[in-house]
Amino acid sequence: MTIADTCAVITGGASGLGEATARQFAASGAKVALFDLNEEAGEKVAAELGGTFHKVDVTDEDSVAAGIAAAKAAMGKITAAVNCAGIAPAATTIGKKGPHPLHIFQQTIDINLVGSFNVARLAAEVIAENPAADDGARGVIINTASIAAMDGQRGQAAYAASKGGIVGLSLPMARDLARSGIRVMAIAPGIFLTPMLMGLPQEVQDQLAQDVTCPKRLGRPEEYAKLAQFIVESGYLNGEVIRIDGALRMQ
Repeated sequence: MTIADTCAVITGGASGLGEATARQFAASGAKVALFDLNEEAGEKVAAELGGTFHKVDVTDEDSVAAGIAAAKAAMGKITAAVNCAGIAPAATTIGKKGPHPLHIFQQTIDINLVGSFNVARLAAEVIAENPAADDGARGVIINTASIAAMDGQRGQAAYAASKGGIVGLSLPMARDLARSGIRVMAIAPGIFLTPMLMGLPQEVQDQLAQDVTCPKRLGRPEEYAKLAQFIVESGYLNGEVIRIDGALRMQ
């Protein structure tokens, strides 16, 4: 696959890693369709990139199906799906106010894990309709895990579990979709300068950066985006999780 011939659906495309990926892909000649719940930001980013925005709830089957259909109609085909939509609540298993709220755990799993699978499965159905390349390839799905899947910290039970699910999903889904010529990869970012993190005080950001082995700084969303592009264009990458974290291992 070449990025210039890529038609990508990107969830969480209105901000953070998703926005950076959409910008990277579009700058390299790809067509992009952004899925998000933030209409104002999504429409703005899509207009700047010459792409399309679709208000999609990744946890809702009908919403995703409609978004996939609209994206295909706009781009002519879908060859890639990049799942960046997610939430990261913090709560300990037992806290000052009692046990971890079950609805927060369920919501985190629903958005981060079930939502990614929902988009992946429905996108895969459309990607499988593409003509096969000489090596049988038809497209690629990239899910976003996290180093929390392996190094989850205190207060990250829900988030780490959801991202651990993404890690466990990669290989079996790649095996499932092999006959359709669809690769499945996952990226596990470390601590990145997303909007949520940028809301923290500078001294907190600086302390987090000092925990990174090398380089001692936080990850930049464009670095995630460049890795996503590399995965799209590297046809022999399949069924694997790639950490991008500056060798950070969480305490």
